[in-house]
Amino acid sequence: QVQLVESGGGLVQPGGSLRLSCAASGIIFSNAAMGWYRQAPGKQRELVASITRGGSTNYADSVKGRFTISRDNAKNTVYLQMNSLRPEDTAVYYCNAEIRTYGNKYDYWGQGTQVTVSS
Repeated sequence: QVQLVESGGGLVQPGGSLRLSCAASGIIFSNAAMGWYRQAPGKQRELVASITRGGSTNYADSVKGRFTISRDNAKNTVYLQMNSLRPEDTAVYYCNAEIRTYGNKYDYWGQGTQVTVSS
């Protein structure tokens, strides 16, 4: 059974920092491309950052220079370091694992963690 468990969300003031973690089980983590998505009220879910199996990263323009995604294959965990947070970063953040094998693509999602940026 695949599980992605996010943690690290919370309430932070503008300009502050948070570090999200996503612990994976039930998959061969090193074979998965990992991503963080977010969904604000009334908006569509959007990609925030992703990291390939080889460690290449990609970021949404709105978070470039402020957020950093990383992975620790020994711990089956992906991280999202968020600095200089803004009110518009407020959303539920979801962890995603994408596995491609034998021509098939499998997507797995965590339950989400709330990030609120407010004074």
